[in-house]
Amino acid sequence: MRNFVEKFRRIMKIAVATGTRADWGLLSPIAQLLDKQEDVQVRIIATNMHLEAKYGNTIDEIVADGFVPAACVKMTPDTNTEADTARSMAECMRGMVDALDDIKPDMLIILGDRYEMLATASAAAILRIPIVHIAGGEISEGAIDDNIRHAITKLSALHLTATEEYRQRVIAMGEQPEMVINTGAIGVYNILQLPLMSREALQESIGCKVDKNTLLVTMHPVTNSTVPASYIMGELFKALDMHEGNIIITYPNNDAHGAEIITMIDSYAAKNEGKVIVIPSLGRLRYLSALKYVGAVVGNSSSGIVEVPSMHIPTVNIGIRQRGRLASDSVINCREIAPEIHAAILKALSPEGQRRAIEAENPYYQPDTLNKIVSAIISQNPKFLKVKKFFDIPHPIIP
Repeated sequence: MRNFVEKFRRIMKIAVATGTRADWGLLSPIAQLLDKQEDVQVRIIATNMHLEAKYGNTIDEIVADGFVPAACVKMTPDTNTEADTARSMAECMRGMVDALDDIKPDMLIILGDRYEMLATASAAAILRIPIVHIAGGEISEGAIDDNIRHAITKLSALHLTATEEYRQRVIAMGEQPEMVINTGAIGVYNILQLPLMSREALQESIGCKVDKNTLLVTMHPVTNSTVPASYIMGELFKALDMHEGNIIITYPNNDAHGAEIITMIDSYAAKNEGKVIVIPSLGRLRYLSALKYVGAVVGNSSSGIVEVPSMHIPTVNIGIRQRGRLASDSVINCREIAPEIHAAILKALSPEGQRRAIEAENPYYQPDTLNKIVSAIISQNPKFLKVKKFFDIPHPIIP
Protein backbone atom coordinates (compact mmCIF):
# COMPACT_ATOMS: atom_id res chain seq x y z
CA MET A 1 0.00 0.00 0.00
CA ARG A 2 2.84 2.39 0.87
CA ASN A 3 4.46 1.92 -2.55
CA PHE A 4 1.11 2.55 -4.22
CA VAL A 5 0.66 5.81 -2.29
CA GLU A 6 4.21 6.96 -3.05
CA LYS A 7 3.71 6.20 -6.74
CA PHE A 8 0.70 8.47 -6.96
CA ARG A 9 1.84 11.15 -4.50
CA ARG A 10 1.02 14.65 -5.74
CA ILE A 11 4.09 16.35 -7.16
CA MET A 12 4.11 20.14 -7.03
CA LYS A 13 5.50 21.60 -10.27
CA ILE A 14 7.05 25.01 -9.65
CA ALA A 15 8.24 27.26 -12.48
CA VAL A 16 10.91 29.90 -11.90
CA ALA A 17 11.10 32.80 -14.37
CA THR A 18 14.42 34.60 -14.84
CA GLY A 19 15.51 37.26 -17.29
CA THR A 20 18.83 38.66 -16.07
CA ARG A 21 22.12 37.72 -14.44
CA ALA A 22 20.96 39.63 -11.35
CA ASP A 23 17.69 37.84 -10.69
CA TRP A 24 19.15 34.39 -11.41
CA GLY A 25 21.93 35.07 -8.91
CA LEU A 26 19.21 35.57 -6.32
CA LEU A 27 16.88 32.81 -7.47
CA SER A 28 19.43 30.04 -8.00
CA PRO A 29 19.74 28.91 -4.35
CA ILE A 30 15.95 28.97 -4.02
CA ALA A 31 15.53 26.83 -7.14
CA GLN A 32 18.22 24.42 -5.97
CA LEU A 33 16.74 23.93 -2.51
CA LEU A 34 13.23 23.54 -3.94
CA ASP A 35 14.54 20.95 -6.37
CA LYS A 36 15.85 18.90 -3.44
CA GLN A 37 12.36 18.61 -1.94
CA GLU A 38 10.86 15.16 -2.38
CA ASP A 39 7.53 16.30 -3.81
CA VAL A 40 8.69 19.26 -5.94
CA GLN A 41 9.71 19.56 -9.58
CA VAL A 42 11.42 22.79 -10.62
CA ARG A 43 11.14 24.13 -14.16
CA ILE A 44 13.24 27.13 -15.22
CA ILE A 45 11.98 29.59 -17.83
CA ALA A 46 14.80 31.76 -19.21
CA THR A 47 14.20 34.95 -21.14
CA ASN A 48 15.58 38.35 -22.11
CA MET A 49 19.28 38.99 -21.37
CA HIS A 50 20.06 35.34 -20.57
CA LEU A 51 19.72 34.49 -24.25
CA GLU A 52 21.98 37.18 -25.70
CA ALA A 53 25.72 36.91 -26.33
CA LYS A 54 26.02 40.68 -25.94
CA TYR A 55 25.07 40.36 -22.28
CA GLY A 56 27.33 37.39 -21.58
CA ASN A 57 25.16 34.37 -22.52
CA THR A 58 24.18 34.07 -18.88
CA ILE A 59 21.96 31.11 -19.64
CA ASP A 60 25.23 29.23 -19.16
CA GLU A 61 25.06 30.15 -15.46
CA ILE A 62 21.66 28.47 -15.20
CA VAL A 63 23.07 25.31 -16.77
CA ALA A 64 26.16 25.46 -14.54
CA ASP A 65 23.84 25.51 -11.52
CA GLY A 66 22.34 22.21 -12.62
CA PHE A 67 19.26 23.26 -14.58
CA VAL A 68 18.41 22.83 -18.23
CA PRO A 69 15.74 25.49 -18.89
CA ALA A 70 12.37 23.97 -19.69
CA ALA A 71 11.66 26.95 -21.96
CA CYS A 72 13.58 29.83 -23.49
CA VAL A 73 11.45 32.85 -24.37
CA LYS A 74 13.13 35.11 -26.89
CA MET A 75 12.48 38.83 -26.88
CA THR A 76 14.19 41.86 -28.40
CA PRO A 77 17.14 42.58 -26.09
CA ASP A 78 18.05 46.12 -27.17
CA THR A 79 15.43 48.58 -25.98
CA ASN A 80 16.79 52.07 -26.47
CA THR A 81 13.39 53.79 -26.25
CA GLU A 82 10.33 53.34 -24.10
CA ALA A 83 8.40 52.16 -27.17
CA ASP A 84 11.05 49.49 -27.77
CA THR A 85 10.58 48.29 -24.20
CA ALA A 86 6.82 48.05 -24.59
CA ARG A 87 7.17 46.07 -27.83
CA SER A 88 9.69 43.76 -26.18
CA MET A 89 7.24 43.18 -23.33
CA ALA A 90 4.61 42.16 -25.85
CA GLU A 91 7.04 39.63 -27.35
CA CYS A 92 7.78 38.26 -23.91
CA MET A 93 4.15 37.90 -22.92
CA ARG A 94 3.33 35.99 -26.10
CA GLY A 95 6.25 33.64 -25.57
CA MET A 96 5.45 33.19 -21.89
CA VAL A 97 1.89 32.13 -22.69
CA ASP A 98 3.25 29.32 -24.84
CA ALA A 99 5.89 28.33 -22.25
CA LEU A 100 3.50 28.32 -19.30
CA ASP A 101 0.76 26.56 -21.24
CA ASP A 102 3.26 23.84 -22.14
CA ILE A 103 4.79 23.44 -18.67
CA LYS A 104 1.51 23.90 -16.77
CA PRO A 105 3.13 24.69 -13.41
CA ASP A 106 1.23 24.69 -10.14
CA MET A 107 2.99 27.89 -9.13
CA LEU A 108 5.29 30.45 -10.71
CA ILE A 109 8.08 32.28 -8.86
CA ILE A 110 8.91 35.84 -9.94
CA LEU A 111 11.45 38.15 -8.34
CA GLY A 112 11.49 41.90 -8.34
CA ASP A 113 10.38 44.54 -10.76
CA ARG A 114 11.68 43.99 -14.29
CA TYR A 115 9.40 44.73 -17.25
CA GLU A 116 9.75 41.19 -18.61
CA MET A 117 8.48 39.91 -15.26
CA LEU A 118 5.35 42.06 -15.57
CA ALA A 119 4.73 40.42 -18.95
CA THR A 120 5.34 37.03 -17.36
CA ALA A 121 3.02 37.75 -14.44
CA SER A 122 0.31 39.01 -16.78
CA ALA A 123 0.44 35.79 -18.81
CA ALA A 124 0.36 33.66 -15.65
CA ALA A 125 -2.59 35.60 -14.22
CA ILE A 126 -4.68 34.99 -17.34
CA LEU A 127 -3.72 31.30 -17.27
CA ARG A 128 -4.72 31.19 -13.57
CA ILE A 129 -1.27 30.11 -12.41
CA PRO A 130 -0.65 31.34 -8.83
CA ILE A 131 2.34 33.67 -8.57
CA VAL A 132 4.88 33.82 -5.75
CA HIS A 133 6.44 37.29 -5.73
CA ILE A 134 9.78 37.88 -4.04
CA ALA A 135 10.89 41.42 -3.06
CA GLY A 136 7.58 43.25 -3.24
CA GLY A 137 6.67 46.35 -1.23
CA GLU A 138 9.90 48.18 -2.00
CA ILE A 139 10.24 51.70 -3.34
CA SER A 140 12.53 52.96 -6.12
CA GLU A 141 11.04 56.26 -7.21
CA GLY A 142 13.60 56.94 -9.92
CA ALA A 143 12.60 54.01 -12.12
CA ILE A 144 9.47 52.73 -13.85
CA ASP A 145 10.32 49.51 -11.99
CA ASP A 146 8.51 51.04 -9.01
CA ASN A 147 5.15 50.89 -10.80
CA ILE A 148 5.93 47.47 -12.26
CA ARG A 149 6.79 46.02 -8.85
CA HIS A 150 3.46 47.10 -7.37
CA ALA A 151 1.56 45.82 -10.41
CA ILE A 152 3.17 42.40 -9.99
CA THR A 153 2.16 42.48 -6.33
CA LYS A 154 -1.50 42.78 -7.28
CA LEU A 155 -1.16 39.87 -9.70
CA SER A 156 0.50 37.65 -7.09
CA ALA A 157 -0.91 35.34 -4.44
CA LEU A 158 2.05 34.81 -2.08
CA HIS A 159 4.42 37.62 -1.14
CA LEU A 160 7.91 37.19 0.33
CA THR A 161 9.30 40.57 1.39
CA ALA A 162 12.77 41.67 2.44
CA THR A 163 11.83 43.73 5.51
CA GLU A 164 8.87 44.22 7.86
CA GLU A 165 8.32 47.73 6.51
CA TYR A 166 7.95 46.30 3.01
CA ARG A 167 5.62 43.60 4.34
CA GLN A 168 3.35 46.27 5.82
CA ARG A 169 3.32 48.15 2.53
CA VAL A 170 2.17 45.04 0.64
CA ILE A 171 -0.59 44.50 3.19
CA ALA A 172 -1.61 48.15 2.75
CA MET A 173 -2.06 47.36 -0.94
CA GLY A 174 -4.87 44.97 -0.01
CA GLU A 175 -3.01 41.67 0.33
CA GLN A 176 -4.02 39.22 3.06
CA PRO A 177 -1.53 39.48 5.97
CA GLU A 178 -1.09 35.71 6.26
CA MET A 179 0.02 35.63 2.62
CA VAL A 180 2.72 38.27 3.15
CA ILE A 181 5.85 36.92 4.85
CA ASN A 182 8.96 38.86 5.86
CA THR A 183 11.85 36.57 4.93
CA GLY A 184 14.74 39.00 4.64
CA ALA A 185 16.58 39.57 1.35
CA ILE A 186 17.81 36.44 -0.41
CA GLY A 187 20.76 38.33 -1.89
CA VAL A 188 22.13 39.09 1.57
CA TYR A 189 21.78 35.44 2.54
CA ASN A 190 23.62 34.39 -0.62
CA ILE A 191 26.55 36.71 0.08
CA LEU A 192 27.09 35.24 3.51
CA GLN A 193 26.78 31.60 2.41
CA LEU A 194 28.62 31.37 -0.92
CA PRO A 195 32.31 30.35 -0.80
CA LEU A 196 34.10 33.20 -2.55
CA MET A 197 37.08 33.23 -4.88
CA SER A 198 40.54 34.14 -3.66
CA ARG A 199 41.89 37.52 -4.73
CA GLU A 200 44.39 35.79 -7.02
CA ALA A 201 41.74 33.64 -8.70
CA LEU A 202 39.46 36.65 -9.21
CA GLN A 203 42.25 38.76 -10.69
CA GLU A 204 43.23 35.99 -13.06
CA SER A 205 39.61 35.53 -14.11
CA ILE A 206 38.94 39.19 -14.94
CA GLY A 207 42.46 40.24 -15.96
CA CYS A 208 42.68 43.16 -13.57
CA LYS A 209 44.33 43.96 -10.24
CA VAL A 210 41.73 44.27 -7.49
CA ASP A 211 42.44 46.06 -4.23
CA LYS A 212 40.92 48.59 -1.84
CA ASN A 213 41.51 51.36 -4.37
CA THR A 214 39.46 49.52 -7.01
CA LEU A 215 35.90 50.64 -7.80
CA LEU A 216 33.14 48.32 -9.03
CA VAL A 217 30.73 50.38 -11.15
CA THR A 218 27.23 49.54 -12.42
CA MET A 219 25.01 52.29 -13.79
CA HIS A 220 21.50 51.49 -15.04
CA PRO A 221 19.16 53.77 -17.00
CA VAL A 222 17.09 56.08 -14.81
CA THR A 223 13.74 55.37 -16.44
CA ASN A 224 11.72 57.91 -14.42
CA SER A 225 14.15 60.78 -15.04
CA THR A 226 14.05 63.51 -17.66
CA VAL A 227 17.84 63.87 -17.49
CA PRO A 228 19.40 62.24 -20.59
CA ALA A 229 21.39 59.05 -20.01
CA SER A 230 24.27 60.56 -21.98
CA TYR A 231 24.54 63.46 -19.52
CA ILE A 232 24.45 61.21 -16.46
CA MET A 233 27.13 58.89 -17.85
CA GLY A 234 29.24 61.87 -18.89
CA GLU A 235 29.20 63.17 -15.32
CA LEU A 236 30.08 59.72 -13.98
CA PHE A 237 33.02 59.42 -16.37
CA LYS A 238 34.32 62.86 -15.34
CA ALA A 239 34.30 61.69 -11.73
CA LEU A 240 36.00 58.39 -12.61
CA ASP A 241 38.70 60.34 -14.50
CA MET A 242 39.72 61.78 -11.13
CA HIS A 243 40.11 58.34 -9.55
CA GLU A 244 43.62 56.90 -9.58
CA GLY A 245 42.84 53.22 -9.01
CA ASN A 246 41.46 50.52 -11.27
CA ILE A 247 37.80 50.58 -12.30
CA ILE A 248 35.65 47.56 -13.15
CA ILE A 249 32.47 48.44 -15.05
CA THR A 250 29.64 46.00 -15.75
CA TYR A 251 26.91 46.49 -18.33
CA PRO A 252 23.50 47.87 -17.35
CA ASN A 253 20.25 46.01 -17.75
CA ASN A 254 18.53 46.45 -21.10
CA ASP A 255 16.01 49.05 -20.02
CA ALA A 256 15.22 51.94 -22.32
CA HIS A 257 18.48 53.76 -23.19
CA GLY A 258 20.55 50.80 -22.00
CA ALA A 259 22.13 50.35 -25.43
CA GLU A 260 23.23 54.00 -25.40
CA ILE A 261 24.91 53.50 -22.02
CA ILE A 262 26.71 50.38 -23.24
CA THR A 263 28.12 52.26 -26.24
CA MET A 264 29.40 55.01 -23.95
CA ILE A 265 30.94 52.49 -21.52
CA ASP A 266 32.80 50.69 -24.29
CA SER A 267 34.09 53.98 -25.68
CA TYR A 268 35.24 55.16 -22.25
CA ALA A 269 37.06 51.89 -21.58
CA ALA A 270 38.82 52.05 -24.95
CA LYS A 271 40.18 55.49 -24.04
CA ASN A 272 41.32 54.29 -20.60
CA GLU A 273 42.91 50.95 -21.37
CA GLY A 274 44.85 49.61 -18.42
CA LYS A 275 42.73 51.52 -15.88
CA VAL A 276 39.19 50.58 -16.89
CA ILE A 277 38.01 47.05 -17.59
CA VAL A 278 34.52 46.29 -18.88
CA ILE A 279 32.85 42.96 -18.14
CA PRO A 280 29.28 42.60 -19.46
CA SER A 281 28.36 40.18 -16.65
CA LEU A 282 30.58 39.14 -13.76
CA GLY A 283 28.17 36.39 -12.77
CA ARG A 284 27.15 35.67 -9.20
CA LEU A 285 30.43 34.19 -7.95
CA ARG A 286 32.77 36.77 -9.45
CA TYR A 287 30.50 39.67 -8.50
CA LEU A 288 30.20 38.64 -4.87
CA SER A 289 33.90 37.80 -4.72
CA ALA A 290 34.76 41.23 -6.10
CA LEU A 291 32.78 42.80 -3.26
CA LYS A 292 35.21 41.19 -0.82
CA TYR A 293 38.24 42.93 -2.31
CA VAL A 294 37.20 46.26 -3.90
CA GLY A 295 37.13 49.53 -2.01
CA ALA A 296 33.60 50.60 -2.94
CA VAL A 297 30.66 50.01 -5.24
CA VAL A 298 29.58 52.96 -7.38
CA GLY A 299 26.40 53.44 -9.42
CA ASN A 300 22.66 53.07 -8.98
CA SER A 301 22.04 49.33 -8.73
CA SER A 302 19.72 47.95 -6.05
CA SER A 303 22.52 45.56 -5.11
CA GLY A 304 24.46 48.51 -3.72
CA ILE A 305 21.60 49.18 -1.33
CA VAL A 306 20.50 45.65 -0.45
CA GLU A 307 23.46 43.26 -0.62
CA VAL A 308 26.68 45.28 -0.60
CA PRO A 309 26.37 46.55 3.01
CA SER A 310 26.70 42.97 4.25
CA MET A 311 30.19 42.87 2.72
CA HIS A 312 31.07 45.90 4.88
CA ILE A 313 32.20 48.15 2.06
CA PRO A 314 30.69 51.52 1.12
CA THR A 315 28.22 52.16 -1.66
CA VAL A 316 28.19 55.41 -3.62
CA ASN A 317 24.56 55.61 -4.72
CA ILE A 318 24.19 58.06 -7.60
CA GLY A 319 20.98 59.92 -8.39
CA ILE A 320 17.33 59.10 -7.86
CA ARG A 321 16.95 55.55 -9.22
CA GLN A 322 16.91 53.92 -5.75
CA ARG A 323 15.19 56.79 -3.94
CA GLY A 324 12.80 55.45 -1.28
CA ARG A 325 14.61 52.21 -0.41
CA LEU A 326 15.67 51.47 3.15
CA ALA A 327 19.44 51.86 3.28
CA SER A 328 22.34 51.07 5.60
CA ASP A 329 24.61 53.77 7.02
CA SER A 330 27.28 52.50 4.62
CA VAL A 331 25.39 53.98 1.64
CA ILE A 332 26.56 57.43 0.52
CA ASN A 333 24.04 59.26 -1.67
CA CYS A 334 25.00 61.92 -4.19
CA ARG A 335 23.53 63.75 -7.15
CA GLU A 336 24.41 62.98 -10.78
CA ILE A 337 27.05 65.70 -10.84
CA ALA A 338 30.74 64.93 -11.34
CA PRO A 339 32.16 66.90 -8.37
CA GLU A 340 29.60 65.36 -6.01
CA ILE A 341 30.25 61.84 -7.34
CA HIS A 342 34.00 62.36 -6.91
CA ALA A 343 33.53 63.70 -3.38
CA ALA A 344 31.34 60.71 -2.50
CA ILE A 345 33.99 58.30 -3.84
CA LEU A 346 36.69 60.03 -1.77
CA LYS A 347 34.47 59.79 1.30
CA ALA A 348 33.81 56.10 0.64
CA LEU A 349 37.51 55.29 0.30
CA SER A 350 38.56 57.37 3.31
CA PRO A 351 39.39 55.65 6.62
CA GLU A 352 36.18 57.07 8.08
CA GLY A 353 34.10 55.77 5.16
CA GLN A 354 35.65 52.31 5.45
CA ARG A 355 35.15 52.25 9.24
CA ARG A 356 31.53 53.29 8.91
CA ALA A 357 30.90 50.50 6.40
CA ILE A 358 32.48 47.92 8.70
CA GLU A 359 30.27 48.97 11.61
CA ALA A 360 27.01 49.47 9.69
CA GLU A 361 24.11 47.03 10.05
CA ASN A 362 22.14 45.79 7.06
CA PRO A 363 18.34 46.17 7.49
CA TYR A 364 17.80 43.43 4.87
CA TYR A 365 19.62 40.70 6.79
CA GLN A 366 17.97 37.67 8.38
CA PRO A 367 19.94 34.50 9.20
CA ASP A 368 17.49 31.97 7.76
CA THR A 369 16.13 33.69 4.65
CA LEU A 370 16.52 30.77 2.25
CA ASN A 371 14.70 28.28 4.48
CA LYS A 372 11.95 30.81 5.19
CA ILE A 373 11.36 31.34 1.46
CA VAL A 374 11.33 27.65 0.56
CA SER A 375 9.17 26.70 3.57
CA ALA A 376 6.64 29.41 2.70
CA ILE A 377 6.38 28.14 -0.88
CA ILE A 378 6.11 24.41 -0.26
CA SER A 379 3.60 24.87 2.57
CA GLN A 380 1.04 26.26 0.11
CA ASN A 381 -1.75 24.36 -1.60
CA PRO A 382 -1.75 25.89 -5.10
CA LYS A 383 -5.49 25.39 -5.66
CA PHE A 384 -6.22 27.71 -2.72
CA LEU A 385 -4.06 30.45 -4.25
CA LYS A 386 -6.12 30.86 -7.40
CA VAL A 387 -8.68 33.17 -5.81
CA LYS A 388 -7.64 36.33 -3.97
CA LYS A 389 -9.69 38.41 -1.55
CA PHE A 390 -8.91 42.07 -0.96
CA PHE A 391 -7.84 42.93 2.57
CA ASP A 392 -9.30 46.26 3.72
CA ILE A 393 -7.44 48.30 6.33
CA PRO A 394 -9.73 50.59 8.38
CA HIS A 395 -8.74 54.18 7.86
CA PRO A 396 -10.38 57.62 7.99
CA ILE A 397 -11.76 58.98 4.74
CA ILE A 398 -9.83 62.05 3.62
CA PRO A 399 -12.23 64.61 2.12
